[in-house]
Amino acid sequence: MSAFSPVASRLPAAARPDQKDHLVTDPADATDPVAAARLETARTRAASMFRALPEEIHELGRRFEAAGHELALVGGPVRDAVLGRSSADLDFTTSARPAQTEEILHGWTRDGAIWDMGRDFGTLGGVRDGVRVEITTYRTETYDPASRKPEVAFGDTLEGDLSRRDFTVNAMAVRLPSLELVDPFDGLGDLARTLLRTPVAPEQSFADDPLRMMRAVRFVAQLGFRIEDATADAIEELAERIAIVSAERVREELVKLLLGAHPRGGLELMTELGLAAHVLPELPALQLEIDEHHHHKDVYEHSLTVLDQAIDLESAPGSGGPCERPDLVLRLSALLHDIGKPATRRFEPGGEVTFRFHETVGAKMTSKRMKALTFDKDTTKKVARLVELHLRFHGYVDSPWTDSAVRRYVTDAGDLLQHLHRLTRADVTTRNRRKARTLARAYDELEARIDHLAEQEEIGRIRPDLDGNRIMEILDLPPGREVGEAYKHLLELRMEHGPLGEERATEELRRWWADREGR
Repeated sequence: MSAFSPVASRLPAAARPDQKDHLVTDPADATDPVAAARLETARTRAASMFRALPEEIHELGRRFEAAGHELALVGGPVRDAVLGRSSADLDFTTSARPAQTEEILHGWTRDGAIWDMGRDFGTLGGVRDGVRVEITTYRTETYDPASRKPEVAFGDTLEGDLSRRDFTVNAMAVRLPSLELVDPFDGLGDLARTLLRTPVAPEQSFADDPLRMMRAVRFVAQLGFRIEDATADAIEELAERIAIVSAERVREELVKLLLGAHPRGGLELMTELGLAAHVLPELPALQLEIDEHHHHKDVYEHSLTVLDQAIDLESAPGSGGPCERPDLVLRLSALLHDIGKPATRRFEPGGEVTFRFHETVGAKMTSKRMKALTFDKDTTKKVARLVELHLRFHGYVDSPWTDSAVRRYVTDAGDLLQHLHRLTRADVTTRNRRKARTLARAYDELEARIDHLAEQEEIGRIRPDLDGNRIMEILDLPPGREVGEAYKHLLELRMEHGPLGEERATEELRRWWADREGR
């Protein structure tokens, strides 16, 4: 495990006392003065944020109360309020059945702006003056062991509804209109301790809904939480059940993990607990056995470090402008840039270890894995292209490029130039400070040359000096293969020599055509 351990303590199960009544792994947590201070701060902050809910929400609570039904804000919005974060989602649970909820919503929305989010699952939505709500009837659920689809039955109590939530920190609710905090599983305490636990036995929770295992590691990445030992053990035991979850749902959790504030922690847990073997098997495959002479670095740790460094560079200035923050394309390419190494590792005479063409193999592997996870075509194409190009710069260090080579570098990167800049810089993890400085200076020089050429010519949108229409006009040709060949020839000249101007380009085109005809 790395120095940062997102698991609470990871003692072997046999070495830990039985856990009852949802006690935390470390009993000291319960009396920790720092945690106690956090808890009191969280209570005060949450109470303030609940009072600040829009008046439309308070009125909705009064309408349900007047009709003899319970209504409570539940789940993520409550958790975020305790953490001092605003939430765009307003999810509620109620004792009212769907038809009763619909009747109340009709009066609250004024204009009947109601929609059916899934009546069979008890969920209806509505909006009033820009305030959108989703309301679900209390539920109890059972699951077919071979499916993630629950058999839904409506429940009668808020506490029973909360018991079916994924984690204690999401199993809190605020009754409306009284603003009473309902926290039967000490989710507030777990938030103060930054701890993830399940409200019921974790084996039952994850067997019921295997996607919760991915949600656990995602919360580690998003919120910096730790996972309680018993919960982590259950994930490790049941990890293979993630295979029954749809690829689309798994991808959604993986993306949220990667875009979180601490993606490395989540990815390390995915690997440690066995989830990655089923979701992203290329990641644990990077844990190559290091040769005794240390002729190659730890590819797994290197890849995670590159990810960290790429994240640090997301908003950095440079040629092509900064990336978004967070940037999914950059983060995925940083994580996957070396996944071709296990398949290309060779032990050469003398003990040298090589990974020839791992960037090409890795690009194909990246595309295959992202398609399996149902990523969209554009994102898949971009990430695979960056994996393919990530070694291109190293030729520059060996021998400074001609202007022609710089133009090709920019053209090949296209709209991904800013991502390639940051990926290339992030890929330097050497502990040799002199080598690191040399690489940094070389890339500084390359970016400066790109900027200089960009001032002289449209280096980011290189086109031949003559377009297809002019080529057909000059050579008196109809559309066809020969026009494409002429266009490609002029593009090569443009790459090699820079802008030619129409007159010289016309001369070169006629010369090329005459030579071609004379063959």
